Amino acid sequence: MQDDGNQSAGIIFVLAGFSEYPSLRVPLFVVFLAIYTVSVVGNLGMILVIRTNPKLHTPMYFFLSHLSFLDFCYSSSLTPKLLEIIVVEDRRISFEECMTQFYFGCTCVVTEMFMLAAMAYDRFVAVCNPLLYTVTMSPKLCSLLVAATYVWGGLCSSILTYFLLQLSYCGSNVIDHFCCEFSAVLSVSCSDASSSQLACFVISVFNETCSLLVILASYAFIAVTIVRIPTKGGLRKAFSTCASHLTAICLFHGIILLLYCVLNSKSSPLLVKVATVFYCIAIPMLNPLIYSLRNRDVKETIRRLTYFKVISHSM
Repeated sequence: MQDDGNQSAGIIFVLAGFSEYPSLRVPLFVVFLAIYTVSVVGNLGMILVIRTNPKLHTPMYFFLSHLSFLDFCYSSSLTPKLLEIIVVEDRRISFEECMTQFYFGCTCVVTEMFMLAAMAYDRFVAVCNPLLYTVTMSPKLCSLLVAATYVWGGLCSSILTYFLLQLSYCGSNVIDHFCCEFSAVLSVSCSDASSSQLACFVISVFNETCSLLVILASYAFIAVTIVRIPTKGGLRKAFSTCASHLTAICLFHGIILLLYCVLNSKSSPLLVKVATVFYCIAIPMLNPLIYSLRNRDVKETIRRLTYFKVISHSM
């Protein structure tokens, strides 16, 4: 098996992308470039806002800054290549570049999955134990949770990348996708991919189940606590505390379940590509908007930074 993996060196893949729709090349390029630009500005801007405002130096925004970093890294690992294959006739990608793209993309996805779970636990402590919030969510615990998500994401990605590296690739090397997604790469392998598929299935089910259990348990306790709040003001505050995070969770896990539970090998390739585009390009753009539009402190910091920038230019 190792010999097969070694034979993959020098292999060149061709990303089909949206090449079957040549008339849409310009509109797709403009739309994807606009979304990517907003995503980069939004996520890096969110990190800057959190760093510059002392009011936002709390556990919730600590996790949010890392979520923005992951969204930036994830979209940046896939979108530039997508834009390239739209405008350039040469849609080739080397085997090494393909594996690198998959590794970083997979790392970001798994890490973000558990980052959202850690944020759900943070919301649980904030709503259910507000008096002990700062003690429970200590800087040490927050750092450990974040470090654990990165380590686990990197470990899962390393395992799946290892299985891809052990396969041999021959014959048609056209990947009917715009990125090196796991199942898309497996489809062009001429080796027995059953062990790779099993590894992907086990890791995916384990990660999705564990992260959703943490999220559902946290919000079950939050729901019970909110129901017991007697005043409307307290109820509204508790709900607003969790609304943005719930929206982000529904988008993230909703698209994952659509891609890997609803859609299958018999589904339209275009539908799979569109869902993947929303997952890897649109969601990283939407997350900073979701968290900033409902947050007074974030909006105030943005206004202050904009005001100072305008003043400095006028001087």
